[in-house]
Amino acid sequence: MTYPPPPSGQDPYSAQPDPYAPPPSANPYATPPSYGSPAVPGAPASVPPAAPQSGQPYADPYKSAAPYAAPQQPYGQQPYGGYPPPRQQNSMALVALILSLVGLMTWITAPIGAILGHSAMKQIRQSGEDGEGMAKAAIIVGWIITGLGVVGCLCAFGLPFLAVLGAGGASSY
Repeated sequence: MTYPPPPSGQDPYSAQPDPYAPPPSANPYATPPSYGSPAVPGAPASVPPAAPQSGQPYADPYKSAAPYAAPQQPYGQQPYGGYPPPRQQNSMALVALILSLVGLMTWITAPIGAILGHSAMKQIRQSGEDGEGMAKAAIIVGWIITGLGVVGCLCAFGLPFLAVLGAGGASSY
């Protein structure tokens, strides 16, 4: 699809100013205005004398009569204090988790880790320390390993004992 040409051969965009064009200015190659002229904003209206007159000391217009204000005071506390200090880690929760995991190899430490995990949870609730996740993990892992160990002991020692008791009643004589 083609669009028809603009009427009377005019460019439809020629009436609109270019929004990206630099602002119109004077000749960029012209000499800049002098310091004392009103064209320079912030400049004083008069230019200081070039040389001191006879008998008068030269007054430097850039030196002020009064010295600068008092030196700045060092910075005090900033309004935004940064990060709060980290909470203390509960050491009993860490010990409970370690004992529960060691219970994978030595079954006897798993219930100790689970019990210490319960004690650590109580301490964490009272003191607000970190380590709740470790204490929960110690409780869960410790009781699971303890349960598996009890079932394993029953299978290893209980079933043969029951078989002996059951077989003892029926003699072959």
